[in-house]
Amino acid sequence: MQLSQYLPSSHIIVDLKGNTKFQIIEELMNQLKANGELVDADIALQDVLARESYLSTGLENGLAIPHAKTDGVDGLKIAFGIKKDGVDFESLDGKPANLIFLVVSPRNTSGPHIQTLAVISRNLKEAQIREALLSVTSSKDAANIIEKQFNA
Repeated sequence: MQLSQYLPSSHIIVDLKGNTKFQIIEELMNQLKANGELVDADIALQDVLARESYLSTGLENGLAIPHAKTDGVDGLKIAFGIKKDGVDFESLDGKPANLIFLVVSPRNTSGPHIQTLAVISRNLKEAQIREALLSVTSSKDAANIIEKQFNA
């Protein structure tokens, strides 16, 4: 799987404004909506927030991957955002999340959804990739790093 085919620069926000994980999720969902990627934005947002409310998707090393299966999309959709000063995502290591990937896919599929979560988490174990993403100043730069550095 090539993550970059689902994550063009138009799906990337390098300066997230939200101050809570719920605001960040909504901001990323709005980015997908603005790009015409959602069948039903309200249903997609509700499903991600419901998933987040029972188990946080904050991982370690500044990474969070809010995700859900939903009837609000017709295929795998990904948005990515950077919050340089971090946001509390109730992460496993107790540290704020800086790199947030929103992943939504249809309820009736599982392969691409699971594969996407694995590709993101595996590649962001690499400190150099995390540092490179945190240093970008444009969504195009972030998309280039993802295209060149992320391996399936």
